Amino acid sequence: MEDVGKNHRVQNPSDVMRKAEEYCALHGLQFTPVRRKVLEILLGSSQVLGAYDILKHLDHAGFKSQPPVAYRALEFLVKHGFVHKVVHLNAFVACDHPDEEHAPMFMICNECDLVVEADSNPLPRSFASTTKNSGFHVEEAVIEMKGLCTACAGMVVS
Repeated sequence: MEDVGKNHRVQNPSDVMRKAEEYCALHGLQFTPVRRKVLEILLGSSQVLGAYDILKHLDHAGFKSQPPVAYRALEFLVKHGFVHKVVHLNAFVACDHPDEEHAPMFMICNECDLVVEADSNPLPRSFASTTKNSGFHVEEAVIEMKGLCTACAGMVVS
């Protein structure tokens, strides 16, 4: 399997890594070598990566990991906000601002798999009133939109 998405570069990877270390220390969580390496792999990638892509990177880095090891590391990183899962691509991306409360939404290009993260914070407030009125308790919300990025839309028009 190839890397499944493009163009999601974290602006300051060392800052995100430091925040992850501080968060884990503060909350008594183990930031194991595998968890650290998985976050490092995602921070260094300009593409969203699937679990098996990450497993290949772990193997190249000398971690003889089996899929459950990678999945457990990803589950931990997602749970604590250091990584987001892009459900439509079944892939993962490092979060640029894990210390901020936010609700990411992803725009995914149908042609080139470009993934752009944007803040959807105004939407959850709107959803909250809708779900409250219906009596539905939301446990997880994923906002992903598919379409064409600027570059691919330009090629279609031409």
